[in-house]
Amino acid sequence: MDNQYDTLSEATNELSKRGYTIDFNLVSDGIECRKTNEKFKAADFHIDEFHRFEGNSNPADMSIVFAVSTTSGKKGTLIDAYGTYSDSISAEVLKKIKIH
Repeated sequence: MDNQYDTLSEATNELSKRGYTIDFNLVSDGIECRKTNEKFKAADFHIDEFHRFEGNSNPADMSIVFAVSTTSGKKGTLIDAYGTYSDSISAEVLKKIKIH
């Protein structure tokens, strides 16, 4: 997907307006919402869209915001500093986010 936002904060604000209100975090076998303590395995969520952002001073300083929906109807965002978590998550989750 082409990046339609100039900044990470613009993307998260617009996605929130579109219903992606939960703040998801990567865990070893999926994603979680720390606020509600809900966890979702790789099979239980979908990446609807994503947007990449490069750092102003260093192009290697990249982050990605994923718009995520779960099979139970929850919607939120997952922000990944590009490649940061690749050693600490399961192959299933890594495969799901690497596709994008």
